[in-house]
Amino acid sequence: MTKTIVIGAGTAGAALAARISEDRDREVLVIEAGSVSSDFSPELLDGSNVQAAMPGHPANWAYPAQLTPEVPYVIARGRVLGGSSTINGGYFVRARPEDCDAWADAAGPTWSYAALLPTMRALESDADLGTGGLHGGSGPMPVRRAPQDNPAARAFTAAALELGFSFEDDKNAPGLPGVGAVPSNIVDGVRVNTGLAYLANARSRPNLQLLGNTRALRIMFDGTRAVGVETSAGTLYGDEIVVCAGGIGTPHLLLTSGIGPRAQLEALGIAVVADLPVGASFSDHADIGLKWCAKPAVSTAAERFAFPTALNFFSGVPNPGGRDRSLTGDLEVLLSVKPVDYLLSGTWGEASRDDGEELELIVGAQASKGRGSITLNSADPLDVPRIDYRYLELAADRARLRCGIRTAVALLQTAAFSELFDGLSDLDTATLGDDELLDAWMRAHLGTAIHLCGSAPMGPVVDAHGRVHKTRGLRIADTSILPTVPSRGPAATAVLIGEVIAKAIRAGD
Repeated sequence: MTKTIVIGAGTAGAALAARISEDRDREVLVIEAGSVSSDFSPELLDGSNVQAAMPGHPANWAYPAQLTPEVPYVIARGRVLGGSSTINGGYFVRARPEDCDAWADAAGPTWSYAALLPTMRALESDADLGTGGLHGGSGPMPVRRAPQDNPAARAFTAAALELGFSFEDDKNAPGLPGVGAVPSNIVDGVRVNTGLAYLANARSRPNLQLLGNTRALRIMFDGTRAVGVETSAGTLYGDEIVVCAGGIGTPHLLLTSGIGPRAQLEALGIAVVADLPVGASFSDHADIGLKWCAKPAVSTAAERFAFPTALNFFSGVPNPGGRDRSLTGDLEVLLSVKPVDYLLSGTWGEASRDDGEELELIVGAQASKGRGSITLNSADPLDVPRIDYRYLELAADRARLRCGIRTAVALLQTAAFSELFDGLSDLDTATLGDDELLDAWMRAHLGTAIHLCGSAPMGPVVDAHGRVHKTRGLRIADTSILPTVPSRGPAATAVLIGEVIAKAIRAGD
């Protein structure tokens, strides 16, 4: 019986493990650093907030990082069954056809939109649109769109149309970007993570074992063949190793195992197994929460979601050497209908909300040209890696994000928002109108969507089936393999990756 070790029971890993364990002649062992219990605590199921993503929560890694040399940040990644799909906002939007076709340029036709669409359909159960040419109605991942009857959601859509943007009735379909409801994996207020969606039934299979609270430290090699995993519970051996540790965890594990840039590894005394550009050039979505005052209050405890509506659009900023973004959009404004303090804590503030509340429009730069890096601080696998985003170093990226901020403010200043908008919390007119002042303000308020991709990309590091170059018996299946971050959040794409690499494994590709 072939034994496959899967490192990480996260967004991609849970899907992959469920699929490959359908083969009864394959033994599957999943190693997860966090809990693998399917008895999730209430905050992990509550789709109306992201309190489990706060530093210190046991369900997430809290990686220190630098968004710029002057702006530190803590990066939350899931450390629990279902990974980041257990702690995120429930945004479940597909990559655009243009994103997929760009990946196909790097990895071959397996990753074209036409080739991926059947799997996109098969993995979902779209409660709104059902089975059809673009959507599936019987897959493991539920997809629903939040009702659009919140006053802020109605005003947001009307404002976008007032400014001349298009209506996008299905953000999981090809077509021009615009304003519309956000597809999510939140059902009746419950965040349905991949642990629930894929492993609830599969975990009873006799050939599938989930080993929780066990940290993978290094991949073990015989020459260049992966033969096992050194873990906090001892060394485990298998015929094939599949790393699904995420955009940060995967490159960190590869580097400490001897797969990465030769000079970096040799400087730390790590024996080089394969000289590959691991961690050298990742992409992500820089974002900023634009705080505004809603009067009267619009949020209610009865609405068990936070992000009902989004506007995707093209900034018009040139993208030299890259694809035309006019069909995909390079900016996103995401509406939150929950106060900031509630999103982070899951509890309502003590002050009366009758007179108003502070909400956010989250402005995301979806196609930044700048690239970040993940490197080792030491050879110790328990030492956190160094993560440098290098956001806003390029003039085009600053121009793009300025356009996003100014567009978000313009939305709030439309007639459609006139009965709700009671001013911005921390951005004044003079700053908004001056490029240099606005750049300084953006750096001071900078965040990240934590959509890190490309830290072990197809082409330079792995092939189209996730196999790591210059090695045998080793694959990667998570967002680290995407050459570039998709134009929309990558949660749905992470599930897709798990499905695609599982198919390759089962086919022997």
